[in-house]
Amino acid sequence: MNDNKEIQFASDLRNAITRLIKKLRKESPTGSQLSLTERSTMALLYQNKEMLPSELAAAEMITNQSMSQVLNHLFELDYIIRTASTTDKRKVNISLSVHGESTLLQFRHERDEWLANAITKACTPEEQEMLKQVIKPLNKLVDLK
Repeated sequence: MNDNKEIQFASDLRNAITRLIKKLRKESPTGSQLSLTERSTMALLYQNKEMLPSELAAAEMITNQSMSQVLNHLFELDYIIRTASTTDKRKVNISLSVHGESTLLQFRHERDEWLANAITKACTPEEQEMLKQVIKPLNKLVDLK
């Protein structure tokens, strides 16, 4: 493959993945009231159980002030809990509330269910097998540093 074909392949792949991600975002009625950053923040809290606002901001690559707005909205929706740090009273740990965790799992389920149905409807069994085979290389791309 020459450079132009490789770049065109990368562009086509990026476009397909971007369109799929946008489609998946629309397929979750539960998650529609949240921004991408709010959903991503909830996912980080689910993975890590508890984080400082500054850690969340760094992970999301946004300012502390922007993260404060995200956390305020999630708090208003009863999706997060703020707990004073036991080691430093100036710090506050953030974690998902029970309601926040169930909401996160609900919108993940809605997207997974839509995608599973779409794959069954749109793809032949051979294409479904091809999709299964591409998961590992896609994860390698995501994990590349």
